[in-house]
Amino acid sequence: MGDDVYVKLREFMNTLPAGYPSTPSGVEIRILQKLYSPEEAELTMQLKNEPEEIPAIATRLGLDEAELARRLEKMAHKGLIFRVRKENKALYQAIQFMVGVYEFQLKNLDKEFCQMFEEYLPHFGRSLMPVKTKQLRVVPVESAVKSTPMVETYNRVRELVKGQKTFSVAQCICRKEQEILGKKCDRPQETCLGFGDLAQFFIDNNLGRAIGKVEALKILDLAEESGLVLSPSNSQELAALCCCCPCCCPVLKYAKLMPRPADMVISYYQAKIEPEICSSCGLCLDRCQMAAIKKGEDSYQVIDGRCIGCGLCVSACPTEAISMLTKFGMEPPPKVFLQDTLPKIKAERHAIQSKAKAGVS
Repeated sequence: MGDDVYVKLREFMNTLPAGYPSTPSGVEIRILQKLYSPEEAELTMQLKNEPEEIPAIATRLGLDEAELARRLEKMAHKGLIFRVRKENKALYQAIQFMVGVYEFQLKNLDKEFCQMFEEYLPHFGRSLMPVKTKQLRVVPVESAVKSTPMVETYNRVRELVKGQKTFSVAQCICRKEQEILGKKCDRPQETCLGFGDLAQFFIDNNLGRAIGKVEALKILDLAEESGLVLSPSNSQELAALCCCCPCCCPVLKYAKLMPRPADMVISYYQAKIEPEICSSCGLCLDRCQMAAIKKGEDSYQVIDGRCIGCGLCVSACPTEAISMLTKFGMEPPPKVFLQDTLPKIKAERHAIQSKAKAGVS
């Protein structure tokens, strides 16, 4: 099969919602070679981007059901494809590289893979920048919206979590990767929450551990205490919730480098400081993860375009001078991550690519 199968796999991965763009150096091919055997690459390309039962896949591919089940289960356990369990049946599907295959490599990270990922990440990120719909968004910590009127349920993080039935927690892959590269972060490590099918996948694959609702809520408290930004899946029905820091999370890291991080992150709120109440203590300055606050003549001020609405500054203010303001004109997030958010991203990517081919700006 040679390298051709990996070129074809890259092209196939690029058809999935978030894409998998090529690079001048070919690092994306080297990543696939490290993760997939040629046989696994071939089988991955035969799967759909929606869950299928073994009999349906076997019939379509003309393969023995028992042997196919063994191969697919092995690939799911390696985090190369996604498995969903419905009524004691396993369904399998192809899954995008990120968020997807990369996060499923939590147990398999080594220095070589981390270095390749860091080389590839800017190319991957740039390919998604024009896409309006993002995979993740930012919600305020609960204490920041307690007194905010008319907060939609999809922006009340504790209500979102309370509505779930299956929970998992795993080590943050971003912080693990940075530690492998010699840049250890001192924030809590076990903070990545999964829900529903994603949680079950992490539990079944020993990528994370099963937890209950009470522990999940305690992790939210720990995240707020530790100054972590809450980044759930961009959907009304939670699939996952990352607790992010700008030193390790690639989304926040690159957003912080930009003049207007708010333009790169989906958030429904922004902070406001009342100058008459502000005591100029500076606690909000230390708490802000986006360098979005500056000292003015008489009080601290929020810098236009830099606040991403995480709300961490609110609970740090001893005079309650900071509140969260609703951004107007924001559309509700898609309903379900796998069924609604990802197809929307795929459609937007396709439209952008079609315009580029047609020479339309």
